[in-house]
Amino acid sequence: MPALAPPVGDERHALREFVAYQQNAFLAVAYGLTDDQARATPTVSTLSIGGLIKHVGGMQRTWMQRVATAPHGLPADPRSFEERAAQFQGQFVMRPDETLARVLEGYATQNAQTLHLVESADLDAAVPVPRNAPWFPKDVDAWSVRWVFHHVIGELARHAGHADIIRESIDGATMHELVAAAEGWAETDWVQPWRPRSR
Repeated sequence: MPALAPPVGDERHALREFVAYQQNAFLAVAYGLTDDQARATPTVSTLSIGGLIKHVGGMQRTWMQRVATAPHGLPADPRSFEERAAQFQGQFVMRPDETLARVLEGYATQNAQTLHLVESADLDAAVPVPRNAPWFPKDVDAWSVRWVFHHVIGELARHAGHADIIRESIDGATMHELVAAAEGWAETDWVQPWRPRSR
């Protein structure tokens, strides 16, 4: 989980490295958390770090299903609106029966599947715009796979920012301190690797 994305050589390499970089932000922000801390909601928001990790895993899964089936759309979901809405809302919550380790395991699996498609999918293929939610544009028929990967980067970055604030509210830890601890950086005047507070 480097502090910066590495140099890139071409468009596909850039997409791959920036997707991976944003994926890794959630590994850093979860570093050293207990299960209770991962499901904590210490701000005025109802979001937790564990819930955000579940959500960005689910977000990637949905978009990658669209990429994998391009230029065809996904089949209609036969479930009721209530069932679909409950599943969507459930992505934002780390339940009492879930552990951070299991949430991260599922997230790592999805990350790998996303990166595989970044490396192999036709970037020009058309991805039909879904019509099942009010936030999808009515005046656009399709996006390119390229657009989808840029959108995923934006979604990951947006929610990583949420997670940064939540983590700092839990124990004061900030991203560079967490990356330094996870990667074993030497302590400097600039950055002191995060250490758990004494209990």
